[in-house]
Amino acid sequence: MAEAAGFQGTERPRGRWLRRTAALVTGVPLLVGLIQVPHAPSAQAAPTGSRTVDVTIDAVSPSTPAKADTVTLSGTLTNDGNSTITDAHLDMRRGPSISDRSSIDSAAKRTGYSPGADGPEIEGHSQKIDKLEPGVSQPFAVSVPVKDLDLGDNGVYQLGVSLSGRTRTAPSEQVLGIDRTFLPWQQADTNKKTQLTYLWPLTSPTHLTAETIADAQQTPVFRNDDLAAEIAPGGRLQQMVALAKNLPVTFVIDPDLLATVDAMTKSYKIGGPDGPAGKNQAVAKQWLNDLEDAVKTHEVVALPFADPDLASLAHHGKSVPSSLSHLGPATELAGKTVDTILGVKPRTDFAWPVDGAIDSSIVDVATSAGAHNVITRSDSLTESGGLSYTPTAARPIGSGNTAIVADEGLSLAFEGDMSQAGNATHAVQEFLAQTQMITLQEPDRQRSIVVAPQRMPSVSQAHAMATALRALESGRWTQPLNLSGAAKAEPDPAAARSVPSRADYPAALRKQELPADAFRQIQDTQSALDDFRVILSQPERVVTPFGTAIMREMSTQWRGDAGGAAAFRTSVRSYLDSLTKKVHLIQKSEATLSGRSATIPVTVQNNLLQGVQNLTLELSSYQPNRLDAGEAQRIKVDGGHSQSFKFDTTANANGPVRVKAQLYAADGKPYGDPMTFEVNVTEITATVMLVIAGGVLLLVLAGVRIYLQRKRAASRRSEDGPDGADDGEGTDGDNGDTDGDMPEQPSDPTPDTGSENPDPSGSGEKVDR
Repeated sequence: MAEAAGFQGTERPRGRWLRRTAALVTGVPLLVGLIQVPHAPSAQAAPTGSRTVDVTIDAVSPSTPAKADTVTLSGTLTNDGNSTITDAHLDMRRGPSISDRSSIDSAAKRTGYSPGADGPEIEGHSQKIDKLEPGVSQPFAVSVPVKDLDLGDNGVYQLGVSLSGRTRTAPSEQVLGIDRTFLPWQQADTNKKTQLTYLWPLTSPTHLTAETIADAQQTPVFRNDDLAAEIAPGGRLQQMVALAKNLPVTFVIDPDLLATVDAMTKSYKIGGPDGPAGKNQAVAKQWLNDLEDAVKTHEVVALPFADPDLASLAHHGKSVPSSLSHLGPATELAGKTVDTILGVKPRTDFAWPVDGAIDSSIVDVATSAGAHNVITRSDSLTESGGLSYTPTAARPIGSGNTAIVADEGLSLAFEGDMSQAGNATHAVQEFLAQTQMITLQEPDRQRSIVVAPQRMPSVSQAHAMATALRALESGRWTQPLNLSGAAKAEPDPAAARSVPSRADYPAALRKQELPADAFRQIQDTQSALDDFRVILSQPERVVTPFGTAIMREMSTQWRGDAGGAAAFRTSVRSYLDSLTKKVHLIQKSEATLSGRSATIPVTVQNNLLQGVQNLTLELSSYQPNRLDAGEAQRIKVDGGHSQSFKFDTTANANGPVRVKAQLYAADGKPYGDPMTFEVNVTEITATVMLVIAGGVLLLVLAGVRIYLQRKRAASRRSEDGPDGADDGEGTDGDNGDTDGDMPEQPSDPTPDTGSENPDPSGSGEKVDR
């Protein structure tokens, strides 16, 4: 196995943290014994020998000394024993030069005193300690000029501080405690400096919801106001930006973080529409201004929007149709977001799977959206060719794609609790030692090394990282290089470039992935959004917040928070459903049709702020042979309004008929719930029709009679004189002889009809016409 490969995957407990952890672990069985055995001792035995005193080195100054410097190791002494330490003295010890990276790691794990490995005391620089009571701590500082350290050739040296003295149980002088660190020694600049690329990630958990207030500004709703603490002075993200401004790093940014902070610069709500108003606009503006200023002199790499979990997509999302279709839009949105907010054009062709763990399926997914560079780690793409040095990070892996293999040891150097000064100092010195050792492995071969730390470093971790990078500014064995340069570096021909299989993916990481059910739920939400958007007059008001929310549902940030991820997905879908239900049919009561044809109104209610269109309203009868419900209608309703649409119906029989009203989208899919009601048809009979017809005929005849009577009266008046007297002429009714030869006889009978009278007959008269 190559030396470099042997370094991979090792742990780095340091100093007091390791010793305290070991004591805690060994103390657990004793505690169990105390519970089970009533007469057991009340406490575990106090440490003895070289573990009696906890010596912790909290600072090394300078970290990378020159020949004329004086090295000072400062820290804390704590008597963990049960007796007073007397006749004590504190000394610096220089161990032998370390030959390779694995030896650095082995030395970092040692806790007890080893005379051969820890080296002799540096003469002439001892510090006397009068006495140290049990449980008492006190600071220390030991200084030795570099010339007295007797450093030889360039290399990494072990440097330690030991406390020697006597106790009541150990009257002879002995080493009672020791701590060690590493001192890189480089007298002059190397000819072939190692090119070092350090990624500086700016990411954060999901803070924005899909919900917005129903106002013109679409005021966003935040899940909480935790982001304000991160970007406020002293907060994690504020410190990350402040530290990186003058460091040779490549910013790796989740654009969702920028979009979220940008939303905070305006009006926003916390927890819901009725929640309190956010008050951190000034903090958000200041952070964005600081970041914009910092990135002017740095390269910026934008992850796909919301930092999607590539491994989850590859292992579970591929089985759900269209899941991978989100990567392309997320990549495109990433570039636009960074350019709009920060005013720089980022690189969007780098993918960064969780912990740099890859397999063939992850690479396929990562490169499907145009990311031709995949950031992995050396514990995933391991060396198998027996290389005696750490190879260059860039490796071609086929199809025009490049794996950027970050160094595992350097990438993990600052994980753990860096809030303890001792832990941070040990991490910094070991990081410096490892970088120097990489250069010393092949001093005539220039290599490019990449460091990809944890995605969300804490404040203390960020400060430790910055301290290490500042210590390298002298440039004696490294020189900074951005990520683009690292991707273009000439690869080592013998370096590993075979992508692991899916079976090689770490089981611990696989347990944290989003399940296939999550992607099915995401796809259902996307389908519902697609159905909803086509009916809106202003679809962007809905597509934008929901589109980004769906991207957030696939974020890497949900790792280790399965419950939070599920709750977020449910909240997005529930809010979308609540919006779609704002466009609905108003329920009708029973309707009655008193005839063979009638008009039935159906009302559509739109409670959205914007209008809806591209919908069809259809009325259908459950018994079409009895009731024809008419033709479907295209509808359009303004925001905040309701509108009735009338259907011309035709009945063929009496009685009740069930009718259903349903809205349909343009693609024919039903929209919303159907609305059903009952129509009662009361058909008009033939007898009733005859009665009505007879009545109409009588009215017509009466009108004719009145008309004729008035006409006859007018004619009679025109024949009479002006005064109404007889003119002596006979009439058609005279029966006498015109020559008077036949006188009328009194005995002659009278006529059998009444004289004709042109005046209208009386009301009680029957007139024959």
